[in-house]
Amino acid sequence: MIELSDMIRELRRQLTTSLADGADEAVRFELGPVEIEATVAVSREGEANTKVRLWVVDAGANGKYAHAQTQRIKVTLAPKVVSADGSLSQTVLIVGDEVDDER
Repeated sequence: MIELSDMIRELRRQLTTSLADGADEAVRFELGPVEIEATVAVSREGEANTKVRLWVVDAGANGKYAHAQTQRIKVTLAPKVVSADGSLSQTVLIVGDEVDDER
């Protein structure tokens, strides 16, 4: 299992790579809202600084979180590119090779 934040960080990394790969391409694709749907387990660390973490559960996960309460969540992200002057671009253009089972 991985933390939800790690999954989003990896998504950001892959989108950034696709953006860079497409910089000189004649055909690009505008990136719209990105929807992530995942089953998560909630854990709480009961120390002085209590933290709540969302763990993305693998479909075949057993063991530690088998008894935990899981929830299905859907997160919609609106990717933006930060320009050199710090302003946000409204349009993100990406390109990349198709990945198996990509939707």
